[in-house]
Formats: sequence, structure tokens, C-alpha cells
Amino acid sequence: MSVIFQTWPWYAAGFLIGMVMLSLIYFGKNFGMSTNLQSLCSMTGLGKRIEYFDFDWKANRWNLLVVLGAMAGGFVAVHFMSDPSNVAINPKTIAQLSQMGIDAPNGQLMPQALFGEQIWKSPKSILILLGGGILIGFGTRYAGGCTSGHAISGLSNLQLPSLKAVIGFFIGGLIMAHFLLPLLF
Repeated sequence: MSVIFQTWPWYAAGFLIGMVMLSLIYFGKNFGMSTNLQSLCSMTGLGKRIEYFDFDWKANRWNLLVVLGAMAGGFVAVHFMSDPSNVAINPKTIAQLSQMGIDAPNGQLMPQALFGEQIWKSPKSILILLGGGILIGFGTRYAGGCTSGHAISGLSNLQLPSLKAVIGFFIGGLIMAHFLLPLLF
């Protein structure tokens, strides 16, 4: 049982993701989380008013189970299986974050300054969350899918647009981490 509670090496997790992708390819399915948001909107009847949501969402029912599984798995992992003592954070990263006023996780997987309950008390934090959510939503639709859809499903299907999107995701992440994050904090 201790294997389940430890951080898995990249090759084990990568192998499992690869097996899931092979089975999805075999059954002719595409994986992506943002498609579920479109399906949920279609389920509510928005397809009657907005053409974008007018499609047969029942064909994507299986993918809605992926969302439920991700939510349940995340809950179980955080509340019953997390062992942050085996997560090694580079001391240089901790030093850089402390210069921005972001504390080290101290036995937790995420720093409280970014993920604690106090963020709901700060108008600046709420504005950052809302702005980031809008940009992510727009970017996901503009790129034709989310990071998981492009990086896992699109690349495994050798799609050139997915390669371009993933390169863009990495460039955007580097810009955010090195230039925008210090400006925000």
C-alpha cells in the first residue's frame, strides 16, 4: 500500500497515461476536459439559443465520467493519500517565492498565500482569479482545446495544431512565471 501513497515516478505515470490514450484511440475517442464544459452547457439547453452549444452531448457522456473521476480522485488524493513530505521543492524556487511574499509550503503541497482561504478576502486576489479564469476560458476555445486535450490527446494523435498549442502553453507559462508573477505579487 505504501506505493499508492508515494509520489509515482514519471515513467510509471507516463506509462499509465499512454495506456489510457491507446485505449481511447482504439475506441475512436478524444480526451479533453474543456469539451465537458461545452457538453454541460449543451445539457442545460443553451443549444436552443446559441448555435455553438447545439450538438449531441450524449455522444460525450463517457467524458463527463472523466470529470467526475478527476474530482473524486483529487478529493481522495488530497484528503486521504497525500504525503507532501516526499515532494522536493528546489531551494532556489522557495527563495524566489519568499521574495514575492509567498511562503514555502511547509509540509503542504501548495503555498497558503496562493491557495489558502484568505485569497477570498482580498479584492486583488479575486480580480486575479476572475481575470485568469476568463483568459483561460477564452484561450481554451481559441486554441481549440485545453492543455490536457492538446498535450495528451492531440500529441498522441500526432496533430500539428496540438504541437503548436503545447509550445504556446509552455511559452505562456514561462512568461507568467518569470515576468508576470513578480509584477502581481
